[in-house]
Amino acid sequence: MRLAFDRTLAALAFAATVLRAPVVLGAGDDPSHGRIDGDLSLVMGAGGAVVPGGARAEAEFRFRYLETAGIFATYEDGPLVHSGAEPLRVLCGGLELRPLFLFRWLKGFETSRGRLDLAVDSIGLELGAAFLQPSGASFASAPALEAGVGLELPIFEVATGPWVGLHGGVRWSDAALSSGQVRGPDDRSAYLDITLAWHQGFVAHVVDVGDRAPY
Repeated sequence: MRLAFDRTLAALAFAATVLRAPVVLGAGDDPSHGRIDGDLSLVMGAGGAVVPGGARAEAEFRFRYLETAGIFATYEDGPLVHSGAEPLRVLCGGLELRPLFLFRWLKGFETSRGRLDLAVDSIGLELGAAFLQPSGASFASAPALEAGVGLELPIFEVATGPWVGLHGGVRWSDAALSSGQVRGPDDRSAYLDITLAWHQGFVAHVVDVGDRAPY
């Protein structure tokens, strides 16, 4: 047992050394994988939302600054796919924060493995307001709070291009938050959005707006 314990410690020490070792990049390597080619990025995608009672078709729009913070809007429609999901439709908008990219990039903690770096740095937190349409009610008649997390997987090893998005969380209706009573999925429900999206970076000079010389 003592020998096994010593070998385990040696393996952990070796793993820690490997993880902390600096990555040597080639002359043509870009540790940001194209994320700093532009200060703003636009994401548009479509897919489905897995929810209680079935699924809903889903579309998303995201607008980000330095791949770190931004806004998002999503729309989910159950009748479009003839699903028994409840509520029938959901419109949501809010803020997202993805803190890992700038920290890892500025500290030199990138691995030079494009897909891995991009996927890890895509992990983010989301908070927003949702507007639900329960069965028999009008569109967006039930406001709610949405909190979730996101992970995005690039198909290629660059920031601009197609990605698979996974975003999940929980929604609570205003009635459930105020009364503490949950009567069904209209009051509280989990969701998982799976989308295929295009990420497009572009230069808007937001970063250096104060440094640009007037003409």
